[in-house]
Amino acid sequence: MEVRYYHLERARLETALPVMLHRCLSRGWRAIVRARSPERVEWLSEQLWTQDDRSFLPHGTDADGHAAQQPVWLTEREENPNGATVLFLTDGAEAESLSGFDLVCRLFDGRDEEAVQAARQAWKREMDAGLHLTYWQQGEGGWNKRQEKNAPASTE
Repeated sequence: MEVRYYHLERARLETALPVMLHRCLSRGWRAIVRARSPERVEWLSEQLWTQDDRSFLPHGTDADGHAAQQPVWLTEREENPNGATVLFLTDGAEAESLSGFDLVCRLFDGRDEEAVQAARQAWKREMDAGLHLTYWQQGEGGWNKRQEKNAPASTE
């Protein structure tokens, strides 16, 4: 499993997240987007409906129901009702467990010092846990991988 840290410096969450979700869906992956509150989940859902009128990004929330049928599920809870293999953590949302996911993406606002500090703490915690971590920073041409920490090789 890989944990990717996306340091939002140029684009805001509501602009970057739909692009990332479209990439997931184009690869046949299902995703969970976790936010910190039900209000933020509803805001994100609204953003996904209105961000780009040229493309449709299928997604759902508790208000929509039918979680198992949704390729992208937005929630504030620790759940995976659509069998997602990708977890997006936004707004400083955390996960009790990352198991069951192939990829975890932490998106944090580089203009928010509290968010940057929380990401640094999570990086240290996950590095100490031996996870494979990559750090991505926004540049003029898109995302650039700035750092990578590989999980220790298994001794089995």
